[in-house]
Amino acid sequence: MFVVLLGPPGAGKGTQAQRMVVETGLLHLSTGDMFRENVKNNTELGLLAMTFMDKGELVPDEVTINMILDRISRQDAASGAMFDGFPRNLIQARALDDALDDRGNAISHALLISVPDEELILRLSGRWLCRECGAVYHEKNDPPEKVGVCDSCSSDLYQRDDDQADVVRSRLKTMKPPSDLINHYKDSGLLSEFDGTRGLDEVTADLLGVLQL
Repeated sequence: MFVVLLGPPGAGKGTQAQRMVVETGLLHLSTGDMFRENVKNNTELGLLAMTFMDKGELVPDEVTINMILDRISRQDAASGAMFDGFPRNLIQARALDDALDDRGNAISHALLISVPDEELILRLSGRWLCRECGAVYHEKNDPPEKVGVCDSCSSDLYQRDDDQADVVRSRLKTMKPPSDLINHYKDSGLLSEFDGTRGLDEVTADLLGVLQL
C-alpha cells in the first residue's frame, strides 16, 4: 500500500501520519526528515538541497524527486509507504507514479486533509517560543499561565517572523496543494477528502476507515 497524504501547512498531516503508521505499519516518508537526513550525512543530494534550504527557497523538483526515488528503492519500502509532504505538485506526482509503475506498484490512496485558511492562520500564527529554554506554546491551544512568560523558566516568550499572521497568510498561497495535483488524484479515483477542523481522534478514525483498517 502506497499512500499520499495531502494538505496545507497546519492541517495536521504530520500528526495524522504518525498515528496512522502505528496502525498500518507503513513506512512514514517525510520529505523534511529526508532532507535533514541527507544533509546530516553529507550526501550529494543533501549538499545540493542545502544550497536552496539555506536561502529559504524550495528545493527544486529534480532534487526532491531523486531523493524520494532513492529512498523508496530501499528494502524497508518494498511493502508500502506513506508520503508526507510529497508530492508537492503535478510534476512530482507523475514522477512518483512512473517510479512505482516501474516496480509493479501504484498509489493506493490520496488523503486530503482540508482546513479553512482562517483556521490555518490561527493555528500557525499562534506559536510562541521561550528565548531561554526553547519551550513552545500556542496562544489558543496551549497557552502559558501568564501571557508572554514561560511557565518553565519565567523568561520572555517571542514569536518568530515566519509565524506572524501576515507571513503565514503569504506562505499559504504557495504551500497549499495546487488544484492540478488534487485533480490528478481525483480523476484517478484515488482522492478522499477530510475535514481537518474536527478532533484528532475523529480525523484519524476516518483516515483509517478509508484504508479499511
